[in-house]
Amino acid sequence: MEETKENAQVSSAAESDGTGTEGDGSNAVRAQKAQKKEKKSGKKPYCITVPANKKGRHVMPLMNVLRAIVIPIFRLIKPFRCYGQSRAKDGACVYAGNHYTIWDPIYIARTTTEGIHFLSKREVTNHWLMGGICKKIRCISVNRDGNDARAFMNSLKCLKNGEKISIFPEGTRNKTNEEMLPFKPGAAALAIKAKVPVIPVAIYKKPRLFRTAHILYGEPFELSEFYDKKLTAEELKAADDVIKEKLLSLKRGHAAFLQAKKRRSKKQTGKQTEKQGE
Repeated sequence: MEETKENAQVSSAAESDGTGTEGDGSNAVRAQKAQKKEKKSGKKPYCITVPANKKGRHVMPLMNVLRAIVIPIFRLIKPFRCYGQSRAKDGACVYAGNHYTIWDPIYIARTTTEGIHFLSKREVTNHWLMGGICKKIRCISVNRDGNDARAFMNSLKCLKNGEKISIFPEGTRNKTNEEMLPFKPGAAALAIKAKVPVIPVAIYKKPRLFRTAHILYGEPFELSEFYDKKLTAEELKAADDVIKEKLLSLKRGHAAFLQAKKRRSKKQTGKQTEKQGE
């Protein structure tokens, strides 16, 4: 569950077909070739999707175990406070958030007890230690070469199966002083093609050891104005900009909230001082 390069890698697939309409044929051919290769090798075909249980929920047992173990320990080292709608409804959605550290997926994982498919770079999913865990929790492996139609199709397959995926539109961790890095195509294209809501998750400032981070959860929203259209690269960028603006709006709103809170605190302190003086 390390940093992802998801938009950089799925961007070619996203841009080639707008919402995936024209490229579905070629992408399907690639997927079929990969499946045939797996059959020839004698390996059992790996299924990225998770079947629904009797209640219609897509649950990953190992992910729930990791939630129970990792999150309490993590909060002791890097405490965080949640603001907004911090619990997600069951069903398909695309989580989109800004990205500072390799631990950012925790802020998303805690929002539900359903499984979430995190897009992760291939170096992590093929790692001797992390690879097995990534496979068990159905991470979607992404190639760094900027042309990963398979990652796009796997993400789409999960969404159409009623499952959740998580993507960091910046494409990498933000190690600059900029509030947010430029977005790469991918997040909006998936949400539009699958017609599922986007849940914005904004990290207010870079989390630090033993300092409380503020995690902002926005209301789910849909990019319905882009549905059922053959989108150009410019229109896809406009859709990604909608997601980016939602995240920036969460951060601006929280900054205003903290300033108002600080003013109230100063006012109350002043009144208390006046009473003590009397």
